[in-house]
Amino acid sequence: MYRILTAIALLTFLALPVAAARERTGSSLTPFTATYEVLRNGSPIGESTLSLRRDSDGHWRYRSTIHATHGLAALLGADMDAVSILRVNEGQPETLRYDYRFDAAFKHRRQQLEVDWNTRQVHNQVDGKHAYAYAAEPGMVESHSIPLALLTVLREGTREIDLPVAVKNRVEHQQFRVTGPVNVKVPAGQFQTLRVKRVGDDKAFTAWFDIRRFETPVKLSQHSGGDLTLVLKSYHEP
Repeated sequence: MYRILTAIALLTFLALPVAAARERTGSSLTPFTATYEVLRNGSPIGESTLSLRRDSDGHWRYRSTIHATHGLAALLGADMDAVSILRVNEGQPETLRYDYRFDAAFKHRRQQLEVDWNTRQVHNQVDGKHAYAYAAEPGMVESHSIPLALLTVLREGTREIDLPVAVKNRVEHQQFRVTGPVNVKVPAGQFQTLRVKRVGDDKAFTAWFDIRRFETPVKLSQHSGGDLTLVLKSYHEP
């Protein structure tokens, strides 16, 4: 069950209808709140909320939560909370801090990652026991912020993407490719999207973006831990 919720966290990600979203083509960030239904093998297992807010210091707070509502995950009280603090550098998000928490009846996980851009060093602590330090790279994000980073690049017209991602003990260059326009139907409605797949990835990460209207994917899917999918239910911009 921990593998299932961890995989969901890697995909990550109200009151007004989706039609209220504005069309846009630029790469600037816009605050939003989105809710998703979380599915495993096509069956619902939980709900997720994904939001983007600008803090008083000018940095961006990108947060996702998952609450298990069905099956064994619900019985174990499984919940996940992930927060990325980002800056925008030359039009692209870069990670400053990342805090991940997972709690269930018999399992607890914690990750805290900080980037010192003055020295270009990443400091990553896992479960309060394992600490890693390595060099940062320009344009680097962590796995939680991948959808937001992909969106800003897609809006610039790029269709083959090389994204530096901070993982446990190094920066990993992950490759993504647009594999065509796809019409997608989700609880929030039906949308014309760009389907983006991670290349050379046995975990089969795929995201569907309507880059004209939303700051977040319409749908996300990953096979790690089971066939896990997030589908957009509602979307709101302040």
